[in-house]
Amino acid sequence: MADKPYRNYHVADSQRGQTLSTSLRRFVPEKSWNQIKKLITGRYVQVNGNLCLDETRKVKAGDVIKVWEHPLARPADERDLRIRHVDAHLVIVEKPAGVTTLRHAEERNWPARRKQLQPTLDELLPRALAKHLGWNIEDRESPTHGGTNRRRPPAGRRHRQQHDRGPKLPVVRAVHRLDRDTSGLMVFARTPQAEQALIRLFSKHKIERSYLAVIHGEVHTQTIDTFLVRDRGDGLRGSTPLGETAEGAQRAITHIEPLEAFGPYSLIRCRLETGRTHQIRIHLSELGYMLCGEKTYTHPLGGRPKADQSGVPRQALHATELGFVHPISGDQIHLRSPLPRDLSDWLNRVRLTL
Repeated sequence: MADKPYRNYHVADSQRGQTLSTSLRRFVPEKSWNQIKKLITGRYVQVNGNLCLDETRKVKAGDVIKVWEHPLARPADERDLRIRHVDAHLVIVEKPAGVTTLRHAEERNWPARRKQLQPTLDELLPRALAKHLGWNIEDRESPTHGGTNRRRPPAGRRHRQQHDRGPKLPVVRAVHRLDRDTSGLMVFARTPQAEQALIRLFSKHKIERSYLAVIHGEVHTQTIDTFLVRDRGDGLRGSTPLGETAEGAQRAITHIEPLEAFGPYSLIRCRLETGRTHQIRIHLSELGYMLCGEKTYTHPLGGRPKADQSGVPRQALHATELGFVHPISGDQIHLRSPLPRDLSDWLNRVRLTL
């Protein structure tokens, strides 16, 4: 690892279904099983760009296992969540990078211990919200803190203990998502009434959302208006030349404004008029201005992937602005969030090298 601080290994079809530890042992046979386990649990290993602490994870053909020379940052927990607004109907939180909003369907039946290794935002937020509200939750069971592994007391005692602990952790309901490596402002509903009202606001594009992004190249102020489909022809989401006549096509509109150019990169603001899956990342890539840190949308259909030499610590995309009329109270809510430290520190280092 002299040239780079990591080494990549590509999982072959013959390794499909093996555990991460078994696959990694085949790639680095000079290390013992105990050393392999310490690499994984010590935060030295990523799978497809995401930190993995689960040695029993099953790998798939084509997975990329990256082993670093140094340990990576710990997974986020509720201490990393910053609650910006809360009332009886909704809560707005700043999501840290590296956390998925919701657990994927195939992960929902994982045992509690496995979920603890990489909790999702909707699992972390109830505990963070309870602390923010001043609840005493030290003795309250939480699925992300091992409570489900405790021995269950007899039914009578269990009822008394639950009564003594007071109400359960608050319930939150996700109404939109951010990608795992995207940080920034998100709103969750706290009641069914707010959930349905917020979903209607999103569907009618009445939620103001702006993002800060760092891209390759310089771009001018413009609006991108295309129709996105799930498969553009190579398995990736993308714009279709067939427009609205394409099966499953959804209109996607992104407004782009340049803020600062530095060397080969630019800091821009992207305002969403619609909110389709991966919309900003797809539009920037198709325009020829790939997002720094992009791992998926790196090339046009049939083209060669573009190399990312930026050295950015993760996907350079941050949800910086969120605004809407409160669906229950009618109050105007408008919040802003600056670039988080990991991206701002990287930007400052890039500026110093110019």
